Amino acid sequence: MSDTPLPLTPLEQKAKAHAILSTIGFLILLPIGVLVARFTRTFSNKWWTAHWIIQLAISGPVIFVGWALGYQTTETLKMGHFMDAHQATGLALIILYLVQLVLGTFIHYFKFPSLFRGRRPPQNYFHVFLGLVIFILAAAQVYSGLYTEWNIALGGLHQVPQSAKKAWLAFIIVFWVLYAIGMALLPRQMRQERPAAALRRHNHIPLSASSRESAE
Repeated sequence: MSDTPLPLTPLEQKAKAHAILSTIGFLILLPIGVLVARFTRTFSNKWWTAHWIIQLAISGPVIFVGWALGYQTTETLKMGHFMDAHQATGLALIILYLVQLVLGTFIHYFKFPSLFRGRRPPQNYFHVFLGLVIFILAAAQVYSGLYTEWNIALGGLHQVPQSAKKAWLAFIIVFWVLYAIGMALLPRQMRQERPAAALRRHNHIPLSASSRESAE
C-alpha cells in the first residue's frame, strides 16, 4: 500500500481556491486597508487614496473571484444556494462589503457642514463600525469553512491542514494587535482636527480637500 496521499479532486481544488482567495481578501487585504487608514491619516492627507485603492481596486477582484468560486462549488455539488449558515454568511459578507464601499465613497464626496457644524457625522462612525463587523463576520466565516463546511460539503476525503487553522488565528491576532496600536494615534488625530472643526462651526466653512480627508 502506498503512503503517498491522494491528490485533491478538481472540486476540492476549486473549494481550496475559494477558501484561499476569500481569506486573502477579507482577512488580509481589507484589514491592510483599514490599518493604512488608521496609521497614516495623522501623517498625510493622501491616506484616503491608498485606502480606496486597497479596499476596492486590490481587494475587490480577489473577493469577487473567491466568492464566485464558492458559488460554483455549491453549484457543482447541487446543494442549493445559501442553504446553510456558511453560504448565507458568504452572501451577507459580499453585500456588506458593497454597502461599505458605497458608504465610504458617499462619506468622502458628500459633506454637510451646515448640518453637523464641524462635528464628525454619524455615518463616519458607522463606517468604522461596519468595517469591524465585516472583519469579525469574515473571521467567523473562515473558521466555519475550515472546521465545518469543508468536511460537510466535500465528505472529508482530505482534512484541512493545521497550518491553515493556525494561519487563521494568526491573521486575527495580528490585526487586532495592530488596530489597538493604531488607536493610540486617535488623540493626535483629534488634536489635528480640532482647529478646523472649530472654525467650521463658527463660520460654516465647507471642508477643503485636505481637511475633508483628515476628517473622515
